[in-house]
Amino acid sequence: MELLSTLSWVTILIFMIASTVLASVALRRPRLAPVIIAGGFLAAALALAALPFDSPPLPVALALGLLGLVLAVIGGGPAATVVLEAATRGSVRQGTHGGILLARSDARVPDTGYLAPPKTEEVMRGGLVIGLLERLAVAAALMAGYLGAFAVVVAVKGVGRFTELAESESRERFIIGTLTSLVWATAAAGVWVLSVG
Repeated sequence: MELLSTLSWVTILIFMIASTVLASVALRRPRLAPVIIAGGFLAAALALAALPFDSPPLPVALALGLLGLVLAVIGGGPAATVVLEAATRGSVRQGTHGGILLARSDARVPDTGYLAPPKTEEVMRGGLVIGLLERLAVAAALMAGYLGAFAVVVAVKGVGRFTELAESESRERFIIGTLTSLVWATAAAGVWVLSVG
């Protein structure tokens, strides 16, 4: 049984390393193939970690913890980008500051009932940095056993983006991106939690 446990921890480490490498590649240019393969390795590592083996040795546990944090932070962004592109089918234009461009025509012309011509505005700026911090907070909280942090992270993010969520495009993007990001971070940190728990 000890040999089987050792083999499983080595396999989990290999899967986590492979997923982290592919997520790093996808971080530069988010593309479907590396994200799906990285997600497959992550899912396989998660499934193996859920099996009832002995706890890993301390060096393996530390390596899994570090890989879990790194993978949670860097892998969620490309995953969210790929899922958002699939969901919106390229209908939302990207801004120059990491946001999306929306045509807003909510201003009324004074003393008339007419709306002003739409103007293009970039909303949801800073999503890359916010996503990195969000995934770091969620993964670290999960590893520390503080599950209430999930609600805090989503609440802070929602309050910070509240004024930008008036249009359906930004609401959908916010929900899809946040859920994808949280699922990825939870899975990456979950490998460590299942391994040492």
